[in-house]
Amino acid sequence: MKIHLIDGTYELFRAYFALPKSVGPGGQPTGAVRGLIQTLLALMREDDVTHIACAFDSEITSFRNDLFDGYKTGEDTPEDLKEQFELAERAVSALGIVVWPMVEFEADDAIATAARRWMADSSVEQVVMCSPDKDLAQVVCGSEVVGLDRRRNTVLDEQGVFEKFGVPPESIPDFLALVGDSADGIPGVPRWGEKSSSQVLQKFGHVENIPDDPDLWGVKVRGANSLAKSLSENRGAALLYKELATLRIDVPIMEGLEALKWAGARREEYQALCVECGFDRLLDSPHQWNTTEYNE
Repeated sequence: MKIHLIDGTYELFRAYFALPKSVGPGGQPTGAVRGLIQTLLALMREDDVTHIACAFDSEITSFRNDLFDGYKTGEDTPEDLKEQFELAERAVSALGIVVWPMVEFEADDAIATAARRWMADSSVEQVVMCSPDKDLAQVVCGSEVVGLDRRRNTVLDEQGVFEKFGVPPESIPDFLALVGDSADGIPGVPRWGEKSSSQVLQKFGHVENIPDDPDLWGVKVRGANSLAKSLSENRGAALLYKELATLRIDVPIMEGLEALKWAGARREEYQALCVECGFDRLLDSPHQWNTTEYNE
């Protein structure tokens, strides 16, 4: 079997910016949720999608904001999108998909935890992380744990990570610490770019192992002296940025693997939500209904 782990927040944002805005009968914004439902219904029609879970950033802030004031806060998130967060989680649950709402942690942490937990299960052929987020590249392992960019329909395995970033998955947090990640508010270390970072990390693997003296690097890097000076002056910050970029794999996920098996949408719950939101054309869209009684 394959396990598909969905970054629900990413999918919601993608739908918001790709589709026209709309409101429900009560005046509430619903356009992004409509798009989220449609894209998940399309995914679940694929033959190899049998076990699925969806993680959300219920709160945009997380424990990382306590570590670094500059970390992303979501202040630029449109209000009519924020208003759809809770509705999105309800919609995904009504589709019969396990939902992991994150408050202290982030959606990527939940996905990383689940991938690490089940990658070694003998019944699992592959874990597919449905997100283009650079952070998740650190979780990729061979072809057993891969990233899927559904918008571009591209799969990122371990070889693909190296080809894209110039470093193996285990060095991705170090790479992002040096280069920075504007999406997460990580500034990176001055002067360090993608090429220089990958060259040095190919040799040393991790920021902690890079000597202050560039003569000890053993690799020819343009501007090595200025790069070494910058890292030496900002090493503490670089280690903090690495901590921010390192995904947690200890998120408390209570479900077992069997709970992720998709048994169909919950007809009563799903159709009630469609009526509430004015999704008349989606009322009968699920190709499979859950015939077992659902207990909260």
